Amino acid sequence: MNRRTKIAAVAAALLMTAGAAGSAVASGDGASGNREAAALTGSAKLYRPAGDDITMSFDAHLAKDVPPSEATGTFSFSHYKGEFAAAADVKVDCLVTGGKVAVVTGVITRGEGLLAPAVGKRVGISVHDTGKGRDRLGYSWMASNNPLKDEVPKCTSAAPFERTKEGTGDLRVLPWEFEYPTE
Repeated sequence: MNRRTKIAAVAAALLMTAGAAGSAVASGDGASGNREAAALTGSAKLYRPAGDDITMSFDAHLAKDVPPSEATGTFSFSHYKGEFAAAADVKVDCLVTGGKVAVVTGVITRGEGLLAPAVGKRVGISVHDTGKGRDRLGYSWMASNNPLKDEVPKCTSAAPFERTKEGTGDLRVLPWEFEYPTE
């Protein structure tokens, strides 16, 4: 076998090994065996024709074999328009997904502007991952228009009634495949 053929064969073997390792990591079948059961990730802006700048970002995860109330991660949201300013960082305390819909709740850890007094309050957001780049969102404070007024139980939010602004991002929902007990 000539030198070029040997180099090509070794390179191909290395690429195949790296691809197999990458597939194992992506599927969550790592050494720990604790693959991800559900997730909500990504960010997008809400569609508002009046010029409001509203952004939602998610990094929420649920490990296999734990209840939704043991989800981990964070999410954040902000709303700016003229003098109006409100933003919050949230620590996830529950995540449940079904198909391409997710509901995530958490407790506000940092509030800015009108949300500064909201630290310690629980809020919830729902997401419908349409797969078309125009996802939908809902939020627990939609009825009162004020997260400070609503008491929200874990894993509770309004239906995803708002649309995301075209071209501003893509939210991704990893569906939870609930395993029913057999006994």
